[in-house]
Amino acid sequence: MRVLRGRGEGEAFLNKLRDRRGEEFERASRVVERIIRDVRKFGDRALRKYTKKYDGVAIGGLRVSPEELELSMRGLGEDGIRALRMAKGNLERFHAAQLRGGFSIEIAEGAEIGQLPRPLGRVGGYVPGGRRPYPSSLMMCAIPALVAGVKEVAICTPPGEGGRVHGAVLAAAGICGVGEVYRVGGAQAIAAMAYGTESIERVDKIVGPGNIYVTIAKLLVRDDVAVDLPAGPSEIVIIADSSANPRFVAADLLAQAEHGPTSLAIVLTDSRDLAEAVGEEVEGELASADRVVADAIKGNGAIVILDDIGECVGLANAIAPEHLEIMVRRPEALLDSIESAGAVFLGEYSPVALGDYSAGLNHVLPTRGFAKYYSGLSSWDFVRWLNYLKCSREGFERLCGAAIELAEIEGFGHHSRSLRVRLGRGRAG
Repeated sequence: MRVLRGRGEGEAFLNKLRDRRGEEFERASRVVERIIRDVRKFGDRALRKYTKKYDGVAIGGLRVSPEELELSMRGLGEDGIRALRMAKGNLERFHAAQLRGGFSIEIAEGAEIGQLPRPLGRVGGYVPGGRRPYPSSLMMCAIPALVAGVKEVAICTPPGEGGRVHGAVLAAAGICGVGEVYRVGGAQAIAAMAYGTESIERVDKIVGPGNIYVTIAKLLVRDDVAVDLPAGPSEIVIIADSSANPRFVAADLLAQAEHGPTSLAIVLTDSRDLAEAVGEEVEGELASADRVVADAIKGNGAIVILDDIGECVGLANAIAPEHLEIMVRRPEALLDSIESAGAVFLGEYSPVALGDYSAGLNHVLPTRGFAKYYSGLSSWDFVRWLNYLKCSREGFERLCGAAIELAEIEGFGHHSRSLRVRLGRGRAG
């Protein structure tokens, strides 16, 4: 695993990665634009075409039948069902705590303003597929929406062999109470949810993680449908000092590299001894790791040795990673200094893998530095806020003088008149 010394070397490496990702983004954008045009024009026919092309599967009916959903629950096994139910319970508790009711404020006697929450009507969740099933991602998309009061949740996910959706994903759908699942993945699934086809009704918002093609598709359709944060290839940055366990650090790097060859895996440390120990652990594990993990570490992995932990925090904030682990003597002492990260994991017994599955955190998080502007998926993403004003005659009179003055400063005479007429100072006809 490459070892870099100083912030200059670290930033140069990261800039090269960003340039490479930018080139990949441009190439993929041209492909995605064509897919979206085809889905809008040809509907289900385009979905079947691209499913055959990219997933190698010929599909008939796009929607998973109720019978398939029911059978999936029987096939997963008691331990699997128990694990999904535990994760569901913690996710529900976490996302329910995020929601608060509306509020009202009396800004003057007889004058009240406030907000009331209103859930979205229909949401589409994207669940990645490919080499592995992701029942956890289905739960991450569906549960905060359902907790927020969304009535309809539709899931799209790539089909596997024989056009089937993996039983664990369907079991998660059943446990969450989601009965609408489609065997469609990639950019074509995003286009289908955004614009609708013969089989898939369009949604109000699209959420969920995916590869670069899915991420680009979400960005391209956002003028026509609401989308969540850009959640692409996985990232981990670990801030570690000499007290950190190198086996834990190495294990967590490899865990994120497991998501795909474009995954980012970075250690920031002020300890040369730790850097050396982590490097040895990683190299030892790579001997038996699969090619995807090895490619991610080789292409996007690095240990950066900096002067002190404060400098590590500064570089971590500049990277704004999806996942930030802090393995130092007093990890909680650094939390207030962290400005940009999708989620933060404090201490050696709070690994990302725990947050990915059973702890209740949502693992749909911003990547590619978007944590500087976006938060992780939450119940707030599925709620609109209805603002309201309620004034009595007395409350109106207390507020209208300032409103008339500002309307006239801006040159809006009819705004001013709509206020003055209520005071008897404007013509009623």
